[in-house]
Amino acid sequence: MLGSVSLGTLGLIVGSLLTGVGVVAYAGGNATLNLAGFFYGVPLLLGGLALKAAELKPVPYREAPTPEAIAGRTQATPTQTQIRKDVTRYRYGQEAHLDSTLASLGLSPSDAERPVLVAIAETLTEGAYTLILEFDSPAVPLELWQSKQAKMETFFGPNIRVAVTEQGNDRVAVALIRQ
Repeated sequence: MLGSVSLGTLGLIVGSLLTGVGVVAYAGGNATLNLAGFFYGVPLLLGGLALKAAELKPVPYREAPTPEAIAGRTQATPTQTQIRKDVTRYRYGQEAHLDSTLASLGLSPSDAERPVLVAIAETLTEGAYTLILEFDSPAVPLELWQSKQAKMETFFGPNIRVAVTEQGNDRVAVALIRQ
């Protein structure tokens, strides 16, 4: 629930309101409200600005999951569930979704060349729950992704089969299929 709300935006709104109340109270000569407005409003406003600067937005679904795919989540491995939850909520202090994962797999030569997760999808592949991660990958060729397929299967844990496919326009889809 909390991950679907931008804490930066929330801090900006509440901080702005409290700071506004403090300014109005100062102009009206109300010392108590003035103090409360400034004492709580300014730090919340600054905190909201800091969070907004470090905010990483959730990755959208390529298409809404079907009821069958949602029901298939019961088959998902803990890794699949954790990835889905992590990339579909606001994150703070990270450069990109799955940045450390891509670096560990050798798919992120530099920050400028790092593939960017642009969409996810959930489906069933031969009755097995599948989480599809779609990357914009202009600097990392498909052949490199495919050469790391066995390493990805090991990295994402037991009971996962990985399928790497080209989506066109420098996009690569990594399907994490429950075995």
